[in-house]
Amino acid sequence: MARQTDPGDLRASRTDHHDHRPSAAAVKRRRRFLRRVLLVLAALVVGLPLALLALYAVAPPPITPLMVIRLFEGEGLDKRWVSLAEISPHLPRAVIAAEDNNFCQHNGFDWDAIQDAIAEYQDGRRLRGASTLSMQTAKNVFLWPGRDYLRKGLEAYLTALLELFWSKQRILEVYLNVAEFSAGVYGAEAAARHYFGRPAKELSRRQAALLATVLPSPRRRSAAKPTEAQARHAITIQRRIGQIRPLLDCYTGGTG
Repeated sequence: MARQTDPGDLRASRTDHHDHRPSAAAVKRRRRFLRRVLLVLAALVVGLPLALLALYAVAPPPITPLMVIRLFEGEGLDKRWVSLAEISPHLPRAVIAAEDNNFCQHNGFDWDAIQDAIAEYQDGRRLRGASTLSMQTAKNVFLWPGRDYLRKGLEAYLTALLELFWSKQRILEVYLNVAEFSAGVYGAEAAARHYFGRPAKELSRRQAALLATVLPSPRRRSAAKPTEAQARHAITIQRRIGQIRPLLDCYTGGTG
């Protein structure tokens, strides 16, 4: 025989159901907590980079995310900070000629190079990078390696801040001290000693060009034992330095 439902049971069920719903005060507390979390995250996204940018404008970055990753992968850490004045002027010129001809003219983004890369890709050619030295410095100092959209977005944001707060000379100085030149080898001084057994200040024009050829793939290429393609590229870089010398007004680095 079917059991009749007691109206009292229904009222109790409804009461239990209402009891499980959060109160208005609890909802407000939860919203306040979420707002605080979002404010903290926003402060970290905005404030931490600004603080580090201000610090690194005058002090050497002690370590970079890439260096930490490589250490965990079992590689060593050879880096020796030197000022821009302690680096042969041939190396900054070679790096600008190889990586970013318009470094002294753009504001962190080379829009002409970006448009050219997009046009080449639309024509069916392989998508090539249009990353400037400013963008590479932002990536090397603050971010992890990768091509995901989040990292690219942060890179653009940090590049804009970098150009706003640092001089071109400082961007170049930091880049040349943190760039990866071989497995576990970072910066011009460590690279010059690793490949040529001499300080960065004594690099010749050809040695500087060979170091610049390593930058796109530092774990596969060698400045001491260049491939034929690298050797040809080094000659091209040396020739290009003469062609773009009028574009090097933000960095003269002597007359050598």
